[in-house]
Amino acid sequence: MPSSALDDEPQHTTEPSDHPTPGLSKMGLAAWIALLVLLGAELMDMIDQSVVLTALPAIQESTGAGPDAVQWLTTGYSLPIAVGLITGGRLGDLYGRRKILLIGTVVFTTASLLCGLAAGPGVLIGARALQGVGVAIMIPQILATLHVTFEGQNRSKVFGLYGAVMSLANVLGPVMGGLLTEADLFGLSWRPIFLVNVPVGLAVLLLGRRFIPESSVKKAARPDLTGMLLSALAVVLIVFPLSEGHLHHWPLWCFAMLAAGLLALGVFMRHQQRKQNKAPLVPLSLFRGRQFSGGTAAQLMHGLLCGLFFMTWTLYLQHGLGMSPFHAALAFVLLSLGELAGATIAAKSGGRFARRLPQAGALIAAASMAAYGLQAAAAQADLTLLAMTAPVVLIGFGLGMVSGPLADLSLARVPHEDAGAASGLFNTAIHLGIALGTALTALVFFTTTGGSPDPGLNRDAFITVLWWVGSLLTLMWALMFFLPKRTKNRAG
Repeated sequence: MPSSALDDEPQHTTEPSDHPTPGLSKMGLAAWIALLVLLGAELMDMIDQSVVLTALPAIQESTGAGPDAVQWLTTGYSLPIAVGLITGGRLGDLYGRRKILLIGTVVFTTASLLCGLAAGPGVLIGARALQGVGVAIMIPQILATLHVTFEGQNRSKVFGLYGAVMSLANVLGPVMGGLLTEADLFGLSWRPIFLVNVPVGLAVLLLGRRFIPESSVKKAARPDLTGMLLSALAVVLIVFPLSEGHLHHWPLWCFAMLAAGLLALGVFMRHQQRKQNKAPLVPLSLFRGRQFSGGTAAQLMHGLLCGLFFMTWTLYLQHGLGMSPFHAALAFVLLSLGELAGATIAAKSGGRFARRLPQAGALIAAASMAAYGLQAAAAQADLTLLAMTAPVVLIGFGLGMVSGPLADLSLARVPHEDAGAASGLFNTAIHLGIALGTALTALVFFTTTGGSPDPGLNRDAFITVLWWVGSLLTLMWALMFFLPKRTKNRAG
């Protein structure tokens, strides 16, 4: 799309600053359309995080991908997102959040087309990485725009809907992956799971240009290029060895890269301290607020448990229990129905329960994980979809109570001029967590299975995973004590 098209302001929104647009605060028709477009963009990202899960066996068979390539189909998507989200968020603050959102959508839509046309695992992984770049540009603008546009009870409702969309994505992703793969439309096997993003992306571009209000800081400064490079270097040096180490039996270079990553992180933080009065990439003042720092840490745990659980669950359902992609998708439906119920309760609460609501959700999910682990260990290969319904739905119900309130409470007191940076950091936490959780599958799951489809090995490995996930949920619950006991109508 020509840059001039991205620069045009929609006639119904004229405010380039970080003050809420009055019409949108009152939730008129334009506000609802803008909200639907923003949530649609978020939906694309979250669906593509999980859409490959139920299609993994078909992708393996079609492309000849081994265990390392399978892992990189998810890590290759999450890693560029984790690397680029902070930069993407700050670019939105400086140059306009709507403009950067639309640029990211162009990249993501193009990459999705390349994924659908990929002939081998190398090209597919490369196209998935390009999708991740598009998401890193696009996604920080969503939370930032919601934060600066809506106020009061509308804001809590909007973030509740945001949590519901994330829950919906968890069902649509695996279900779409299973149904589209099994339908084998036009003989394309798994390819339509990516090609479906093309029309959706075009819709986001057309409607987003028309209805999403533009916002940015009043006085844009030059981007912190040194900070961008240092942050990207630190993330790559930390995540890459965690993802690849098990494939090479943890050689010395893995630990050297991890040490270098921690060093790069320290240099980055020192650089940011010196830049605090000169438009830093990360305003360190954000971390002085305990609810932002604690909420971001809880979001990291959320991503970590998701990255560990969802990939290993689909392999357990299909390899450990012998389910077809369709029946595995039905298991995801059960979990996501529970998530939608939990997210609906969170949305209707309007923020009244503050941290108590997401904390209750974390405890429900942890207890249900433990029950599911005991059930899987007792039933072994005889565990049916019907028998696992109760713990699976309750796991989803607990997780559904977390996402929306956690985002709302964590960002509530962030100044509007730092909304993009804060959104980038908060989104980085979950995507970095997903990348680390996917990498952790090498230690917790693939060490036991060795990439083998043997049912017994997959069942044993998954039961171990459940106890890890339960522990992460407990830690997330503890971190949410940093969130406020009560909420205020005004975020600022």
